[in-house]
Amino acid sequence: MKHVKVTAFDCADAWFKVLSQIWNRGDSFQVGYGSEKSETKKLNITIEIAHPENRPLVSDKAPCDMKYVQGYALRYLWCGTKNYETYTYGSRLREPVDQIEEAVLRYLEEPRDRQITLVVRLPDDIKKFIGTERHEPPCLSLVDTEIYNGKIHLTCYFRSWDAYAGLPANTAGIQLFNEALVSEINSRGGLELETGKLIFHSKNCHIYKRQENLVKELLNPKKSEKRIPRLAKKIKTGSEGNSRENKT
Repeated sequence: MKHVKVTAFDCADAWFKVLSQIWNRGDSFQVGYGSEKSETKKLNITIEIAHPENRPLVSDKAPCDMKYVQGYALRYLWCGTKNYETYTYGSRLREPVDQIEEAVLRYLEEPRDRQITLVVRLPDDIKKFIGTERHEPPCLSLVDTEIYNGKIHLTCYFRSWDAYAGLPANTAGIQLFNEALVSEINSRGGLELETGKLIFHSKNCHIYKRQENLVKELLNPKKSEKRIPRLAKKIKTGSEGNSRENKT
């Protein structure tokens, strides 16, 4: 199992660097049980984002936009609501104990408190079934917090993480979550805290087989651009080499 650390400037930079590391150094992993059985490339990875507050929070090439991220941060992280889902991260953070409210109160009492960990995963998540229903445990397991030098830094653990489609929305959404947490503490305590670093750990940060062409095009755009005129020329001249070109 390969472990890699990625140091990134902002959230968009982290997405590109993680995809590049998995693409070039990832281990082959065939998922035997999970939400999607598939061949993957994966790494055990640590990501340190120095300036996650930098805009834009998501790359214009990511498979999500800020409208989606804002809804994700509000509904799935900050609020405890759930519609048709069995749970959301936010519902786990708000019930049966409102961990976010407790975190605010504890930091207002003592900013140097080092015990404020928000837990998403529950003991029952080890079970494949809850009653008669198949159960999918949360990918995000915990959000640990700490105030250092006037900034709130978050350390998060994802047991499994879709690097292409999930990571850009998750990192941006968690940054918005941290901004909301800082705003709540500042407004109620008359403080001037800022958001700090985002640090992530995941034992299985992966690219699915079905995503490989998308990642390849993202990481090697010039190669993709060169193929277009070459292929077009062969089609125009009726070259018999066209079938060989389709295999590359």
